[in-house]
Amino acid sequence: MIKRSILVFTEGSKTEPMYLTHWRRLHCDRVSVVFDTFHAAPLQLVERAAARRAGEVGKARHGRAGAGAHDEYWCVFDVDEHPNIGAALDLAAARGIRVAVTNPCFEMWFLLHFQDRCAAIDRGDAQRRSSDLLGCGKVPTPAALADLTGRYEEARRRARALDSKHALDGSPPRSNPSSGIWRLIDRIREPDRIHEQQLRAS
Repeated sequence: MIKRSILVFTEGSKTEPMYLTHWRRLHCDRVSVVFDTFHAAPLQLVERAAARRAGEVGKARHGRAGAGAHDEYWCVFDVDEHPNIGAALDLAAARGIRVAVTNPCFEMWFLLHFQDRCAAIDRGDAQRRSSDLLGCGKVPTPAALADLTGRYEEARRRARALDSKHALDGSPPRSNPSSGIWRLIDRIREPDRIHEQQLRAS
């Protein structure tokens, strides 16, 4: 079976990689998820991802030995108080980089596993509430990861409902509160299409 390959760049060096590594382990039979060691603010992150993609695609086109581009390139970052979010999103769209953005911070995504949230929330409050609900700090414990996995569909439903709410009330996409982490998780969880075709043919 040919695995899909996803290269992920994360703004943070602890919470996001730990959480996403958990999902990679759960679905390592169908997808290869690689994490780049570069961490930075959104615009710098997208610039690095775009450069990496351009280099790998160029090498693959020229048939260089050992060269191969990943199937997907993702950047995971927060809105928080970062400057140049618009520029980061525009560059990502222009260079074939997918994004999973949370507003205001990654812990907002964790909150959606437990409760509906429509009102804006600041970063500090989101982090405190997340820590209380999960019983851990910035690094998720095995128990917290198991709890989050079991509540994934609830979080996904709430995040999509927030996207619809913002669209209906005229708020800009990715307004506070919101999270697009589910988009990346769905890609990790998605059964390999080639494998499914082989099963149907057998």
